[in-house]
Amino acid sequence: PEGSKDTVGEHAIGMLLNLMNHLTRCSQQVKSDLWLREENRAYELKGKTVGIIGYGNMGQSFAKKISGFDVKTLAYDKYKSDYSDQYAEAVTLEDLKTRADIISLHIPLDKENQYFINESFFESLAKPVFFVNTARGLIVEIAALVYAIKRGKVLGAALDVLEYEATSFESVSDA
Repeated sequence: PEGSKDTVGEHAIGMLLNLMNHLTRCSQQVKSDLWLREENRAYELKGKTVGIIGYGNMGQSFAKKISGFDVKTLAYDKYKSDYSDQYAEAVTLEDLKTRADIISLHIPLDKENQYFINESFFESLAKPVFFVNTARGLIVEIAALVYAIKRGKVLGAALDVLEYEATSFESVSDA
């Protein structure tokens, strides 16, 4: 759980910056001789509220690293209490869903967390968000995420893991 916390924190920020700045799409377009400036306007991190679900080693590393971007950081962790620190304010899940512009997952896969992020989760968001998952694929129901993107509840998603991965991650029965 501690071995790759810095790498995961950096990777989550890299994916988020890529998503919000359309870096991959712009690169592909320029390689195809397209320059679509207005269509690819970036979103700034500055002034945004970042919601972290899971404030263990990975979530704390992400919070520390993202703090340099002049954001407000909220954290929800159902396994902890009194965990506010200089990088994040501890809040309820409901508060995080109300205030966050960006949601980043850093929770383990266990029976309680399988499909924790589902259609009802996305429907309960107060505003559209950018969504990052570097946790485990089975935490997010991909069909619900796609539906949330189509409906405008999610502005974009950066996924390091997928629900459909057949290998690489432990199954819920092993958790």
